[in-house]
Amino acid sequence: MMSTRSPVTVETPPPATMGIRQLPRNVWAVSLTSFLMDISSEMVINILPLFLANVLGVRTNIIGVIEGMAEAVASLLKVFSGWLSDRVGGRKWLAVAGYGFSALTKPFFYFANTWAAVAAARWGDRVGKGIRTAPRDALVADSIDERHRGLAFGFHRAADTSGAMLGLLIALGIVWAAQRGALALGEDVFRTIVLVSIAPALLAVASLAFLARDVPVQGQRAAPRFAFRSLGRPFMVFMLIVALFDLGNSSDAFLVLRAQERGLSVAGILGMLITFNLIYTLISTPAGALSDRIGRRKLIIGGWIAYAVIYLGFGFAQAAWHIWALYALYGLYYGMAYGTAKALVADLVPAELRGTAYGTYNATLGILDFPASAIAGVLWQGVGGWQGFGPSAPFIWGGSLALLAALLLAMSGIGRASSPR
Repeated sequence: MMSTRSPVTVETPPPATMGIRQLPRNVWAVSLTSFLMDISSEMVINILPLFLANVLGVRTNIIGVIEGMAEAVASLLKVFSGWLSDRVGGRKWLAVAGYGFSALTKPFFYFANTWAAVAAARWGDRVGKGIRTAPRDALVADSIDERHRGLAFGFHRAADTSGAMLGLLIALGIVWAAQRGALALGEDVFRTIVLVSIAPALLAVASLAFLARDVPVQGQRAAPRFAFRSLGRPFMVFMLIVALFDLGNSSDAFLVLRAQERGLSVAGILGMLITFNLIYTLISTPAGALSDRIGRRKLIIGGWIAYAVIYLGFGFAQAAWHIWALYALYGLYYGMAYGTAKALVADLVPAELRGTAYGTYNATLGILDFPASAIAGVLWQGVGGWQGFGPSAPFIWGGSLALLAALLLAMSGIGRASSPR
């Protein structure tokens, strides 16, 4: 007798292993968008300090304010943008709006002829980044099975870094053709690079808008909350130590200006930045495996000590090649230790308080981005009638604070339990 029961439908689980070609459409779309936007951004942002100093004659105290405020704006907006994407019920269009906002700022760099105009364009670009980052990452996470998220984010990160390197190579090509051995950046060269950067920025927005598909929001995260006492003494002490380190962690714009001050040409500076990105790309994946073996606490302390040695080296460097070599080592620091402090936060608080802990962590460091760069600019060239302590001062300051932070973290014992036994 034939059964009248309906056949049971068995869902095929996602494969245990997945290749890059099997990645979902959204991962490819977001990766292409990041690739294109990083081509655009890295072409302009890395030479912006040279435009301010060489063409507009802006002092480092103003450059510090511009860069510090830019990073603070981006960091603080990231705290809220992920929550907002949950509230509006979608990731894609909030990310598109962020990319679009950044793309619209590009032409303003071309027309800027005062530091205030440059600041407005720079801050607008960072507003776009702050809006897009969290919903973009959530779009990737929501589009793929959790077993394959590592591959998805690794692919996205590779596309992002590849775009940065290509953008620097394009800028280097323009500088090489127009002012090969020049020490100072020419105004026409900067504006040419800005014009070239507009096309990939617009293509980035279009690729996300037309290729990505929104996905249902996976749950609702709570609104960002901030606290210190309720998160426990270990977290409070750790935040104080991280804040001390961050006060000396000024914008990399000062490293670019230091390279030029030591005699590196504009083309040489771009070559130095390409070297940094290459080393950072090559070291970051094996460094992640290293952190699993030796523990985050040891990696943070070692990373901060390395940062201190490198920054003190920037302070006492005597020749252009010293700066290039130190910047290559800086890529090792970034690949090995950058972001590890954030990972340690999860070990210091109960699972139900991690959202509050990360909100507090990100907001605190976002606020400190501003004084860190402002202090560096004042230390270099002073303010008002005071001429400052000179080009070495910001790096001696940053290196000293990093050493002190490493020492305090080692003495505190915080995070010791998270290290592998």
